[in-house]
Amino acid sequence: MAPTAASIDEYISTFPAATQEILQELRRRVLAALPDAQERISYQIPTFAVDGQYVIYMAGWKHHVSVYPVPRGDDALDADLAPYLSGQSTIKLPLKEAVPWDLVDRAIAAQVAARVPQIRR
Repeated sequence: MAPTAASIDEYISTFPAATQEILQELRRRVLAALPDAQERISYQIPTFAVDGQYVIYMAGWKHHVSVYPVPRGDDALDADLAPYLSGQSTIKLPLKEAVPWDLVDRAIAAQVAARVPQIRR
């Protein structure tokens, strides 16, 4: 993981170019699903929040990038994510494999749908 950064741009800049591209694409996709997100660093990783409450996190590592958390309960999504799950709610995307962007988009959309209504009650 990158050392403590003051911004998401700074965080991403600490990774090799190929990893930066993936992290920037993840960021773009999160913001497409959550256009009113506030970006910040929380727990030393990029965090996307609504009304000050986290919705989704992403992180870069030496051999993979992660997106978390992933809501459970959608059987089809759970089955499709199974090869990428690490723990109960972390998507682990190996850097040596093509990123399954459609699946990532589905997971992001599910997290936004699950989390944002809770925040805005």
